[in-house]
Amino acid sequence: MSHDSESAIDTALIAERRHLLSLAFRMLGTVAEAEDAVQETYVRWYRMDQAERDQVQVPRAWLTRVASRICLDMLGTARARRESYVGPWLPEPVPTSAFAETGRDPLDQVTLDDSVSTALLVVLEAMTPAERVAFVLHDLFAVPFPEIAQIVGRTPAACRQLAASARARVRKAPARTVPRDEHDRVVRAFAAANRSGDLQELIAVLDPGVVLTSDGGGRITAARNPVHGADRVARFLVGALRKRPGVEVLEQDTSDGLGMAFWYDGRIVGVITLEALAGRITNVRMVLNPGKLSLWN
Repeated sequence: MSHDSESAIDTALIAERRHLLSLAFRMLGTVAEAEDAVQETYVRWYRMDQAERDQVQVPRAWLTRVASRICLDMLGTARARRESYVGPWLPEPVPTSAFAETGRDPLDQVTLDDSVSTALLVVLEAMTPAERVAFVLHDLFAVPFPEIAQIVGRTPAACRQLAASARARVRKAPARTVPRDEHDRVVRAFAAANRSGDLQELIAVLDPGVVLTSDGGGRITAARNPVHGADRVARFLVGALRKRPGVEVLEQDTSDGLGMAFWYDGRIVGVITLEALAGRITNVRMVLNPGKLSLWN
């Protein structure tokens, strides 16, 4: 192979990086882990000799297959890592433009945004590694089942079943069915109540069964356990803001619809994603761990 055609393939391979990151993030839930998986994928490509590389007819398909296998292995050990994590572990919230593919129709982008929402990633987190990989590959990236079978080491029929059970879990998440404008209206009321600091006004916007989960990763002070109930969540929020003088809480677009961001000294130091149902907030997910805010600043 000539040097020119080699460099053309190298350029094409590097161009797949965004696609691979996008895939790995949905499988693993943090940008750092996704970057590790993509890095390892490229290491494996460059470790092959030229004759092996010449056998690869579609580099994107090869990279997708290898990255997915690496993610599958990482998911197998992720549970143990999550268990040793300080406090609750949440997927990393990412800006809506995080994995936008260049040249993609902006109208298509809407569906992509939803597939990196914290609400969806939390559901994916409860799946088995094989279920999650099958669902992400088939439902989000349109990879056919015979190819998925080679990645997860099951039959195509078994992979179809894995994706179907994963899909059923996703459909059961009620807050994902709320129209965007209704979600945003409830969040604006929630944001206004937070700014006012009025406890009763805040309680009125919260569902009686609301859950607040706060992820500081042991690096930032956060609630070590989820907080349950409208009264407790409201008191926690009012107290948390009082303890952070100089922090400004502003509404912020997220992949879950309108959310909120903590701003301090010109930087985002926390991101809140929210779920709403029947006109009230049902889930407050607060990520304060600086390691999970890499794409916001």
